[in-house]
Amino acid sequence: MNYIKKGTKEFRNVNMALFAGGFDTFAILYSTQPIMPNLSKEFHISPTVASLSLSCTTIALAFSMLVFGSLSEVFGRKKVMSFSLMSASILVILTAFVPGFHYLLIFRILQGLVLAGLPAVAMAYIGEEIDPKSLGVAMGLYISGNSIGGMSGRIIIGTLTDFFGWRVALCAIGVLSAAASVLFWNKLPKSQHFVARKMEIGKLLKSMLNHLKNPRLLCLYVIGFLIMGSFVSLYNFIGYQLIAPPYLLSPTLVSFIFIIYTIGTFSSTWSGRLADRRGNSKVLWIIVLVMAAGAVVTLNVNLALKIIGICIFTFGFFGSHSIVSSWIGKIANHDKAQASSLYLFFYYVGSSIGGTTGGTFWSKYGWPGVIGMISCFLIVGILFSLRVASITKAKDKVLDRF
Repeated sequence: MNYIKKGTKEFRNVNMALFAGGFDTFAILYSTQPIMPNLSKEFHISPTVASLSLSCTTIALAFSMLVFGSLSEVFGRKKVMSFSLMSASILVILTAFVPGFHYLLIFRILQGLVLAGLPAVAMAYIGEEIDPKSLGVAMGLYISGNSIGGMSGRIIIGTLTDFFGWRVALCAIGVLSAAASVLFWNKLPKSQHFVARKMEIGKLLKSMLNHLKNPRLLCLYVIGFLIMGSFVSLYNFIGYQLIAPPYLLSPTLVSFIFIIYTIGTFSSTWSGRLADRRGNSKVLWIIVLVMAAGAVVTLNVNLALKIIGICIFTFGFFGSHSIVSSWIGKIANHDKAQASSLYLFFYYVGSSIGGTTGGTFWSKYGWPGVIGMISCFLIVGILFSLRVASITKAKDKVLDRF
């Protein structure tokens, strides 16, 4: 079969298209994260309530992910992803004109529902179209594109909010995302290995349940829940800490904390290559441990050390997400889009629960409370990483006998 290989024009076009799609998706998804203090001030709401502007979007996206993964098995990968990107771009522009916080939440829920198309399907597209030997690199590049898109969107929003207000900032992101959607449609090669299936809900549900019965996949789903819940919690509330004493940073300076996402560009590809060479099971638990170590370092009051801790934490997050994402594509031997969408369901439910729960810990215990919650999440994540490694080792021994 003719797969897309590293170094070809088609490989570059796939990466360019998915980079544009990742920018669109993650700039919109996290568009309210850097403006949460502004929302608290304008609408007179607490940090925990303000965090709902992100959590309600990610929980809607999580449930919608299950639908889009199944729809793509029927209608095709590229059509579903393109619809998702353009409709979300239009919705984010409309969100800039809402009269109150409740209306903002409604539009953010709608954005979550339609945004699911790209993340639910992109990993399946990569798994089907990219040469298996280039899969780790391709997945790492896709995730690194997501990190750059998320970072750029946050910096643009934070800077524009400081000068023109958050409404102008959201409009700007909507226009940029619409342009990215057009680029995505033009550059992404059509699927060559996708085989459409009929809309048979019973069979789709059965295949989904089969994925949940796979112990290795289930462990990876739980890890996704825990690492994403930790990641969103840290970035949700670091802004509140940095605009308060003793730091008193401006919103523009706080938004530049997201430059740390560039580390994800390196760590996701590096971790993907390392896992391709050494094996996923040998690398994953170490990368999650790195993430936990970074979280603990942020407890230091010194701003420079706090930023170093965030860098280590971010390195670990994107590395572990890259490994888990590519591993799922290798383990799932049927209905890959569903397997990927189930992972992302757990991933974004973790974002919603972790992001809002972190607000409770912030309100009661401050930054040590947030890091305490994150540390508990990641300790459990390390245990599940060791568990999936153990299952893989046992499975490999059985296969060796044959």
